[in-house]
Amino acid sequence: MSNLGIRRVAVLGAGTMGHGIAEVFAMSGFEVNLMDVSDEILRNALNRIRDSLERLSRRGELREGVDAIMSRIHTTTKVAEAVRDIDFLVEAVPENADLKKSIFREADQYAPPHAIFASNTSTIPITELSEATSRREKFVGMHFMNPPPLMKLVEITRGKYTSDDTVNITVQLTRILNKEPVVVNKDVPGFIVNRVLFRVMLEACREATQEGIKIVDLDAMARNVLGLPMGTFELLDYIGLDTSLFIVKAMTERGFKAHSCPLLEDLVSKGKLGVKSGEGFYKYPGPGQYVKPRVLPEQGLELDPIRLMAPAINELAWLVREGVATVDDIDKSVKLGLNYPWGLSEFADEAGIDNIVDALTQLKNASGWEEYEPDPLLTNYVKEGRLGRKSGRGFREYPGVEFRRYEEIMLRIDPPSAWIILNKPDKLNVLTPKMADEIVNALRSVEDDPRVRVVVITGSGRAFCAGADINQFQNATPMQMFKAMRHYHSMTLEIEYYTKPVIAAINGYAVGGGLEIAMACDIRIASEDAMLGQPEVNLGIIPGAGGTQRLTRLTNLGISKELILTGKQISARAALGYGIVNRVVPKHALEYEVTRWVKELASKPPLTLMLAKYAINYGFEAPIWSALNNEASLFGVAISTKDAQEGVKAFLEKRKPKFTGE
Repeated sequence: MSNLGIRRVAVLGAGTMGHGIAEVFAMSGFEVNLMDVSDEILRNALNRIRDSLERLSRRGELREGVDAIMSRIHTTTKVAEAVRDIDFLVEAVPENADLKKSIFREADQYAPPHAIFASNTSTIPITELSEATSRREKFVGMHFMNPPPLMKLVEITRGKYTSDDTVNITVQLTRILNKEPVVVNKDVPGFIVNRVLFRVMLEACREATQEGIKIVDLDAMARNVLGLPMGTFELLDYIGLDTSLFIVKAMTERGFKAHSCPLLEDLVSKGKLGVKSGEGFYKYPGPGQYVKPRVLPEQGLELDPIRLMAPAINELAWLVREGVATVDDIDKSVKLGLNYPWGLSEFADEAGIDNIVDALTQLKNASGWEEYEPDPLLTNYVKEGRLGRKSGRGFREYPGVEFRRYEEIMLRIDPPSAWIILNKPDKLNVLTPKMADEIVNALRSVEDDPRVRVVVITGSGRAFCAGADINQFQNATPMQMFKAMRHYHSMTLEIEYYTKPVIAAINGYAVGGGLEIAMACDIRIASEDAMLGQPEVNLGIIPGAGGTQRLTRLTNLGISKELILTGKQISARAALGYGIVNRVVPKHALEYEVTRWVKELASKPPLTLMLAKYAINYGFEAPIWSALNNEASLFGVAISTKDAQEGVKAFLEKRKPKFTGE
């Protein structure tokens, strides 16, 4: 019994979703009339409900006994009997518009006038269904996620005629059911969850069919890079390929702009429906026997996560601009309905909205497909400088992001990272003694800041750093150049022996002094359009900020001589092959990849990272006996920290450690 005046509920349809919805209502104290076409279906539904309740009871998640809950569920094969004296109705029959309308027409004749009607449809417009009744203002969408007893999200969709009172009552009822409501303010095909889900799925399908990327690699990227609980094709198998194909077709027939997935159509035509049939994109031990596909930890890391998610971000922008749903509700939908570890707005703001637009533009140009056209909301954000976290504002505001401007660099403190941005884009961020000193000052300003666990160095515009300012070499005396090199050596040593990890995010040109800065960093991540080199020989000089030494230590003597003696520039891919950079990613994915590394490093014990850096750097230069002695000493220091105690304890207790830097 609720304070909404809702006591008795009818659930029409006792199949996959219906029996779960009935269970949810009964668990919350409502009397439930569960209806389906045969007693056998109803008996099976009651058995499944009891099994589910007993599992929940064993986990201590029920407030009362299983029998007490079951006593509130009453079954019937007649619509008229199911809806008599009810206050609320949820329809959960198969996704057939004519069938649903027929059920609603009959229910409308026998249900009390005050009763609210809701449909659990995931594809059919609420407005269309409501027109089969005489209570259009009391008709609403109430889409539960599968399985209803476990999934928290419920999409509440407002039809053309749905009253505010109906929406408000349904929202309150959803909360009484201990579920999280999101309101879909316009009756659009697929509502929120399916529109977002199938943008990702259809892009994955396009990459597999048009670019020949392996399905297992795309799923590995989704899990290993994006942190999603399931790969895209793995999830399709789990949902059912026939069900997925039906949803896509139903949405596109009603105006959802999308191209079909030939892989999906081919498998369904062969009866390969996913887990339910024992084979889909993957093979399973038998029908209905799900086993998680195996992917390796390093698999899929070279693929583009921004491109996969960009169409979903475009959908987010469309939903917001059209007033279909709020940013908060869309984020809640993907977190609770799809089990994403982040909301779409969070992902977009972290990746950079300008990078999302770049990825969409590339997709549109490559495919010619209209659905990849960047939404006006995104392009307007870029024009306004609302680029996400890096600008302090995107879909959301970031008051915790702090900006400090120097003459030649900018420092952005964005916990747990600090970004040093070389900031002379009109001059390709050429290096000067002043810039070197400012980099050192910026590093020292955040060294003792507990909010900062990792430092990133990058460049603004289309270059990381195009080397030293040539003007300083004109008419310079040897002593003046010696002093200038001292500034550069002080800077690179400050970076190399800094007490926190330093990442170089190499965007565009990193040549001469630019490459020397990058080589002093601990990790180097380059965009695929980056060019690297030590071209000083072409000016009649040699590298003077560590290039002759660090390049040899990163690659080998022959490669170092080749690059320095010829002065040629190499691509990021070549630099990866030579061991000069750690990763190469698409240009629009650089910031996301760097942020992923930041999170990984920030999760580690900071004192231990510092000690490990010192052991590695010292040992690389020292004789082996001296290096091993130093390593043993630093190990002794590490084991004495509170973080080490926490790490060992967490390992033994099989939990994730919480490192504090003590």
